[in-house]
Amino acid sequence: MAEHTTSRPLGEHRYALTTTWTGNSGTGTSGYRDYRRDVTIEIEGKPALLASSDKPFRGDPSRWNPEDLLLASLSECHLLSYLHACVTAGVVVVSYRDSARGLMRENGAGGGSFVEVTLSPEVVVADPSMIEAAERAHAQANEWCFIANSVNFPVRHEATVTASV
Repeated sequence: MAEHTTSRPLGEHRYALTTTWTGNSGTGTSGYRDYRRDVTIEIEGKPALLASSDKPFRGDPSRWNPEDLLLASLSECHLLSYLHACVTAGVVVVSYRDSARGLMRENGAGGGSFVEVTLSPEVVVADPSMIEAAERAHAQANEWCFIANSVNFPVRHEATVTASV
């Protein structure tokens, strides 16, 4: 008996989540100052993420905001792509820490956009002979990063690579 499978385009991946506004203070959006920007983002099987807008936009600074999440997505995607690039290049990474920064500009009409992000990974490799290949792996990681390839602004890299011995 043949097994039925649903076909989908090669390499296509779908993602789903639920974002729920939890900031109704009792009068809904009756005025700009009358509601909180609190939201809960949920994905089945994962802890809920408490989010809000950024503080300058009347948000709760103790919660993640969309700008934080975009920057975190770029940083994590580069990290994961970089680890893969290092494995394929024979580089053993023993630690990785990124201090990412992003610049967003408001356009004066209520919107705005990111104009650049700079990732500053500090990478430690197992042996000094791996440093050069580890430095090159950042370019490969940038080519592979799905998130960096999805944005319309430059994602720059100011990486530091050292050896643990």
